[in-house]
Amino acid sequence: MTITQKSLIDSVPKGLLIAGQWRPAADGATLDVEDPSTGGVLAQVADAGPADGKAALDAAVAAQEDWARTAPRERGEILRAAFERITAQAEELATLMTLEMGKTLAESRGEVIYGAEFFRWFSEEAVRIHGRWSTAPNGATRLLTMKKPVGPTLMITPWNFPLAMGTRKIGPAIAAGCTMVMKPASQTPLTMLALAELLREVGLPAGVLNVVTTSSTGEVMEPLVRDPRLRKLTFTGSTGVGRKLVEQSAEQLLRVSMELGGNAPFIVFEDADLDRAVEGAMLAKMRNIGEACTAANRFFVHESVADDFATKFAERMRGLTLGKGTKKGVDVGPLIDAKARDGVSELVQDARDKGATVVTGGSAVPGRGYFFEPTVLTDVPMDARMMTEEIFGPVAPIATFATEEEAVRRANSTEYGLASYVFTNDLSRVIRVSEALEYGMIGVNQGIISNPAAPFGGVKASGFGREGGFEGIEEYLETTYVGIAP
Repeated sequence: MTITQKSLIDSVPKGLLIAGQWRPAADGATLDVEDPSTGGVLAQVADAGPADGKAALDAAVAAQEDWARTAPRERGEILRAAFERITAQAEELATLMTLEMGKTLAESRGEVIYGAEFFRWFSEEAVRIHGRWSTAPNGATRLLTMKKPVGPTLMITPWNFPLAMGTRKIGPAIAAGCTMVMKPASQTPLTMLALAELLREVGLPAGVLNVVTTSSTGEVMEPLVRDPRLRKLTFTGSTGVGRKLVEQSAEQLLRVSMELGGNAPFIVFEDADLDRAVEGAMLAKMRNIGEACTAANRFFVHESVADDFATKFAERMRGLTLGKGTKKGVDVGPLIDAKARDGVSELVQDARDKGATVVTGGSAVPGRGYFFEPTVLTDVPMDARMMTEEIFGPVAPIATFATEEEAVRRANSTEYGLASYVFTNDLSRVIRVSEALEYGMIGVNQGIISNPAAPFGGVKASGFGREGGFEGIEEYLETTYVGIAP
């Protein structure tokens, strides 16, 4: 670690942010933050217990009434100031993210830009919250609707996008007038701690955002989910954990937003521009080392172009350089931890055992860190585990299809429904296939579809609710109807 990197890590608060103050865990406990490129310890942060979680919710509840009364323009200006500060500190935030998560600096810089845009977008939405006024059909009543903040919100974010998963939730909550308890992933807490301090510095009032880092998520979070003072829960993570949280939230009938697992199909039709499809495949598969819920998980390629596509795709994957994300010339960083690396290895071995052919890659990299070779497999059978489970790594399984109907059927043969990708030059097919695919998001002839101005979310076991776009702020607002006799 260079002096610059050490200084950067040293500058990040390591405590819990509660009621505007940084403090240690009540029992003094800490948790280690690991460098996935070496397996070494980067830093230690506070490891909260149930008492700390309750204190955070106490602070959010205490701040809610005043924060809800804050002028929309003031809330928007805080978000705008935070956007500008993130932009100014982009290199430091990107480096911090790379150190704790593993992605390359180029990818981290991209995430900083993407994450900051949520603050800019919702700074503009804060002043556009509105209801309506109308006359009842019988003319006897005037109908007034008004929007109010939902109230104290619990946010649980994953490790794979440490900044953007936070800004995507914090941005609309601030714009709507909700206070928050944020629980970032224990693997990557440093970026969120830095973001929280940044928000504090630009004027976010004490208690509006409270941050709790913990290695005991269930023990600390479940009492908050069941607390009658909490009004909303938003979670990004696995479908299994999401189901448990939804069950717990039913006790208080919380407003719930769930952005869960994915199993994205990447469909290449016979009329597609193959070079463009390969470029899209690299983006859809290798963004974030494949550790993304939107990552292309299953490649369905028309049988007439499958060999050419696989050859071109494997050539691009073979040319990627693995290494520590902060080093120049590195294209692919490590996976987040040993469990993730070993899980990818198991999926690849399962596919091989069932008849798949490894065109390139296929193995974990020996030595320090949690690296796995960029991998392309062909002839992957539908009963291979990687065709039904999230790979969350740099592995692309390719299967073929003969007809449009077969492609759609295979794409939809999963419990998930988050992202999907379609490559074709036939506009009529775009419409037919988009209407038939059971997914919340569809990318046509492009490998990246996430955009702060668009609604992000899925269907089926991929969850419910939307983040970003005009729809995103509605998740944090309640509607009150007032009937007025003239």
